[in-house]
Amino acid sequence: MNIIKHIEELRIENNISEYELALAAELTQSTLSSMKLRGTPPKIETLSKICKALNLSLSQFFMEENEKTEIVSLQEKELLKKYRGMPEEKKKALLEFISK
Repeated sequence: MNIIKHIEELRIENNISEYELALAAELTQSTLSSMKLRGTPPKIETLSKICKALNLSLSQFFMEENEKTEIVSLQEKELLKKYRGMPEEKKKALLEFISK
Protein backbone atom coordinates (compact mmCIF):
# COMPACT_ATOMS: atom_id res chain seq x y z
CA MET A 1 0.00 0.00 0.00
CA ASN A 2 1.23 3.45 -0.88
CA ILE A 3 0.49 5.32 2.35
CA ILE A 4 0.93 8.81 0.91
CA LYS A 5 -1.33 8.04 -2.04
CA HIS A 6 -3.92 6.55 0.31
CA ILE A 7 -3.88 9.68 2.51
CA GLU A 8 -4.40 11.81 -0.59
CA GLU A 9 -7.28 9.61 -1.79
CA LEU A 10 -8.97 9.81 1.61
CA ARG A 11 -8.45 13.57 1.75
CA ILE A 12 -10.11 13.99 -1.64
CA GLU A 13 -12.85 11.50 -0.75
CA ASN A 14 -13.62 13.57 2.36
CA ASN A 15 -13.63 16.74 0.24
CA ILE A 16 -11.12 18.61 2.40
CA SER A 17 -8.10 20.62 1.38
CA GLU A 18 -4.56 19.80 2.41
CA TYR A 19 -4.67 22.87 4.65
CA GLU A 20 -7.90 21.70 6.36
CA LEU A 21 -6.43 18.23 6.91
CA ALA A 22 -3.26 19.69 8.39
CA LEU A 23 -5.31 21.92 10.68
CA ALA A 24 -7.57 19.06 11.83
CA ALA A 25 -4.54 16.80 12.40
CA GLU A 26 -2.70 19.55 14.30
CA LEU A 27 0.15 19.45 11.78
CA THR A 28 1.65 22.12 9.58
CA GLN A 29 0.66 22.18 5.95
CA SER A 30 4.35 22.03 5.08
CA THR A 31 4.60 18.69 6.91
CA LEU A 32 1.95 17.20 4.64
CA SER A 33 3.35 18.86 1.53
CA SER A 34 6.94 17.78 2.11
CA MET A 35 5.81 14.24 2.95
CA LYS A 36 4.01 14.12 -0.40
CA LEU A 37 6.85 15.75 -2.37
CA ARG A 38 9.57 13.51 -0.91
CA GLY A 39 7.44 10.39 -1.01
CA THR A 40 8.33 9.67 2.60
CA PRO A 41 5.62 7.93 4.63
CA PRO A 42 4.72 9.66 7.90
CA LYS A 43 5.82 8.41 11.29
CA ILE A 44 3.16 6.40 13.07
CA GLU A 45 2.27 9.27 15.45
CA THR A 46 1.78 11.60 12.46
CA LEU A 47 -0.30 9.00 10.63
CA SER A 48 -2.36 8.52 13.78
CA LYS A 49 -3.13 12.27 13.86
CA ILE A 50 -4.07 12.20 10.17
CA CYS A 51 -6.35 9.21 10.71
CA LYS A 52 -8.04 10.90 13.65
CA ALA A 53 -8.64 13.99 11.51
CA LEU A 54 -10.23 11.74 8.87
CA ASN A 55 -12.36 9.96 11.52
CA LEU A 56 -10.54 6.67 10.96
CA SER A 57 -8.66 4.28 13.18
CA LEU A 58 -5.23 3.08 12.09
CA SER A 59 -6.67 -0.38 11.43
CA GLN A 60 -9.37 1.11 9.17
CA PHE A 61 -6.68 3.06 7.32
CA PHE A 62 -4.75 -0.12 6.54
CA MET A 63 -7.74 -2.24 5.53
CA GLU A 64 -7.58 -3.41 1.95
CA GLU A 65 -10.49 -2.36 -0.25
CA ASN A 66 -11.93 -5.88 -0.38
CA GLU A 67 -11.80 -6.15 3.45
CA LYS A 68 -13.68 -2.94 4.07
CA THR A 69 -17.07 -3.00 5.59
CA GLU A 70 -19.01 0.13 6.30
CA ILE A 71 -16.73 2.40 8.28
CA VAL A 72 -18.25 4.09 11.29
CA SER A 73 -16.73 7.42 12.28
CA LEU A 74 -15.82 8.29 15.86
CA GLN A 75 -18.83 10.62 16.01
CA GLU A 76 -21.13 7.84 14.79
CA LYS A 77 -19.69 5.46 17.39
CA GLU A 78 -20.37 8.03 20.12
CA LEU A 79 -23.93 8.53 18.84
CA LEU A 80 -24.53 4.78 18.80
CA LYS A 81 -23.13 4.42 22.32
CA LYS A 82 -25.45 7.16 23.60
CA TYR A 83 -28.42 5.73 21.70
CA ARG A 84 -27.90 2.30 23.22
CA GLY A 85 -27.97 3.82 26.71
CA MET A 86 -31.28 5.61 26.16
CA PRO A 87 -34.62 4.38 27.50
CA GLU A 88 -36.91 2.88 24.83
CA GLU A 89 -39.33 5.84 24.81
CA LYS A 90 -36.46 8.26 24.10
CA LYS A 91 -35.18 6.00 21.31
CA LYS A 92 -38.63 6.06 19.71
CA ALA A 93 -38.84 9.85 20.07
CA LEU A 94 -35.40 10.27 18.51
CA LEU A 95 -36.24 8.01 15.58
CA GLU A 96 -39.46 9.94 15.01
CA PHE A 97 -37.55 13.22 15.14
CA ILE A 98 -34.91 12.20 12.59
CA SER A 99 -37.46 10.56 10.30
CA LYS A 100 -39.21 13.87 9.60
